[in-house]
Amino acid sequence: MTVFTPAETPHPDLPSYSFDNDDPEAVDRHNYLSAMLDPTTFERLAGLGDLTGYRCLELGAGGGSVARWLAERVGPTGRVVATDLNTRHIPPHPGYTVLTHDLERDPLPEGPWDLIHARLVLLHVPRREEVLRGLADSLAPGGALVIEDWLTSVNKLVLAAPDAESAALFDAFQTTMVERILPAQGNDPGWAARVHGAMLDAGLVDVDTVISARSWPGGSPGTLIAGANIAQLRDQLFAHGFTPEQLDALHRLVADPRLVLRSNLTYSTVGRRAKDGR
Repeated sequence: MTVFTPAETPHPDLPSYSFDNDDPEAVDRHNYLSAMLDPTTFERLAGLGDLTGYRCLELGAGGGSVARWLAERVGPTGRVVATDLNTRHIPPHPGYTVLTHDLERDPLPEGPWDLIHARLVLLHVPRREEVLRGLADSLAPGGALVIEDWLTSVNKLVLAAPDAESAALFDAFQTTMVERILPAQGNDPGWAARVHGAMLDAGLVDVDTVISARSWPGGSPGTLIAGANIAQLRDQLFAHGFTPEQLDALHRLVADPRLVLRSNLTYSTVGRRAKDGR
């Protein structure tokens, strides 16, 4: 069953999300993220144990791949709610409900929840610490909160390139995006490394963090996502001094197998509410 619920009117004083789901590049971006991150996410969630009957909240569901995976595992006795600011790319599915939802402005869907998962969400949310505390409070006793975010403050992703000029151009793009463009819109490049401590501060127990990354050659999801980001941020990159020729060169570069990038460091942090509910 799919239900659409409108989010509240955006507050003019809060920055907007950097990657709009209405943008034509959004479909590719969701597909690349799924290819890059789903294997690690599914392994992490499977490590929580048997999910049959779980009440699951999937935040920032994107293209819906994690929500579908959860729906297959909770079975008919479970419940999965998939939310996003813009739900247009979450396909209908009998195993989950879809809600349009803004983490900073709307109340959380009514719980309690046995599992809450958010991937590449809180790093974009300015009030992330407050939101995390609310998520922790909405867990059922023994429930798990799983936050997966990229640490983008550790830069220099180029492992190999056709030439030094190409490597320098990609480094300049990446640095401009993560240090100038995204922070101006509420993104925190260092948030992922603070999630573990934030969960402890929120009273969660058994907190555990796994950090992962791998290499991606040109033409693979791990490089093509940079092309999608360039397309979505093109006007802002122009404003920061990039020329049309440079951006066109970057689009060619991310498809060149001679380019090899390291993915951003993914911090996957799990914390549980104590079984006594405290």
